[in-house]
Amino acid sequence: MDINLTIIGQTIAMIVFVWFCMKFIWPPMIQAIEERQSAIASGIAAGEKGQRELAEARDGAEKILQEARQKATQIVDVAQRRSGEIVAEAKDVAVSEGERLVAAARSEAVNESARARSLLQQEVASLAIAGAGQLLGREVDAKAHAALLDQLAAEILNQAGKRG
Repeated sequence: MDINLTIIGQTIAMIVFVWFCMKFIWPPMIQAIEERQSAIASGIAAGEKGQRELAEARDGAEKILQEARQKATQIVDVAQRRSGEIVAEAKDVAVSEGERLVAAARSEAVNESARARSLLQQEVASLAIAGAGQLLGREVDAKAHAALLDQLAAEILNQAGKRG
């Protein structure tokens, strides 16, 4: 194999071409590649950061929802307890009002009974005076015998009370 001038020319041309590429073409290409690698790396880092932030936001949202559920449960519990207290208070008021009404009715019954006894006593006294007047054939003095008639009426009521 002869080394001729063509091979030497091609070798020199190749050396000049490699030197030219290394001096003027490779540095901008390497810089562009490095910039592209840097942009890709920062994009990947930003994506990972975004995923972490998204996960943190989801966790935060879950915590907020959990707290809201707990607060809602507490509010419902408080409302239920308060409604129970209100119902108990209403029952207490109703019971005391019922007792008061029963006491008033009993008092009214006692008063009515006393009035009925008084009227009955007066009627018995009148009947006794009328009966005595008819038996004696003369008029009996009501004022003179009032104490006697009161005593008689009291005895009749006592006997009626013992029977009833």
